[in-house]
Amino acid sequence: QLQACGGGLVQAGGSLRLSCAASGGTFSSYGMGWFRQAPGKEREFVAAISYFGTSTNYADSVKGRFTISRDNGKNTVYLQMNSLKPEDTAVYYCAAGRLWVARADEYNYWGQGTLVTVSS
Repeated sequence: QLQACGGGLVQAGGSLRLSCAASGGTFSSYGMGWFRQAPGKEREFVAAISYFGTSTNYADSVKGRFTISRDNGKNTVYLQMNSLKPEDTAVYYCAAGRLWVARADEYNYWGQGTLVTVSS
């Protein structure tokens, strides 16, 4: 089970940190990813991280602004979002799978989503 939190309303240029806590299963056995879905748009990949955090993967749209990290001792993955833009407004979902790739269908477990709204 994945529980995401940390969303909210922020002004453009601001920062937020999302968290996703996992329960049930061995957290370090899963690659973790963040995806987002804006109103009227398809879900898109944001970032992913390998089992022990040694490898990360980012969408071009967030490179240099977002950082994914994980704490296996706390069974939690994070998404630090800086320099937020209005186009980052979306529901953000965390996901767990055997790989840490951009393809959503490679992930087996999904959190419920947390809403991020960036005002201009």
